[in-house]
Amino acid sequence: MKRMKLFVLAAALTAGAFAAAPNVEADPCPSGEPVACPQIYAPVICNDGVTYSNQCYADAACAKGCKRVPIGG
Repeated sequence: MKRMKLFVLAAALTAGAFAAAPNVEADPCPSGEPVACPQIYAPVICNDGVTYSNQCYADAACAKGCKRVPIGG
């Protein structure tokens, strides 16, 4: 009987942990995940007013409306 209570308790705790997990599809830009971006300088400026080194860094920061910045000229 004691094993059954422990099993039910463990099942309830596990179900609660899964229910509390963030939905990645609902939040397409989860924070806190490490991102490995290439060290290539291809600047983009985004709607947040920040110029990022390349689109990968902008995507990692969840920036929207990014456009390439012409280099030189």
